[in-house]
Amino acid sequence: MREYFDSIKRRDPAARNIFQIILLYPGVQAIFWYRIAHFLYQHHFKLLAEMMMFIVRCVLNIEIHPAATIGKRLFIDHGTGVVIGATSVIGDDVTMYHGVTLGGVGRGDSSGKRHPTVEDGVTIGAGAKVLGNITLGQGCMIGANAVVLKDVPPRKTSVGVPSAVKK
Repeated sequence: MREYFDSIKRRDPAARNIFQIILLYPGVQAIFWYRIAHFLYQHHFKLLAEMMMFIVRCVLNIEIHPAATIGKRLFIDHGTGVVIGATSVIGDDVTMYHGVTLGGVGRGDSSGKRHPTVEDGVTIGAGAKVLGNITLGQGCMIGANAVVLKDVPPRKTSVGVPSAVKK
């Protein structure tokens, strides 16, 4: 846990101490409840897990499906309006700002995956919509309010509607 809080303090200059982060950061609270709900979901208590995350959504305005796969040290800064779909896969050390959607389109491919894969170290700007079974490569940056419909290569920046990778 200490590692998680230290990672937030490194990424957010407003973070003063662990107590402030625990008590006042809705993204941290949502991830705490997601970890419990995800465990329950994996152990076939799906309805209970979904109910827990429904309450989290009502209280914190952050929606994370308990089936999503989330790595270590995800930082959801501010958090309001964040949506993470069921087949989303998020790597380690990812930063998301408020209003980000990792959403699905249609019914997905033959494997049933219809939400994005976000690799390690990605930063997703406020209001960005990342839609479909696509991959955001390691260390890439997604601009605020971008609508991402295609894969983004590692360490590239993607901006615009629809987004395009900057050269």
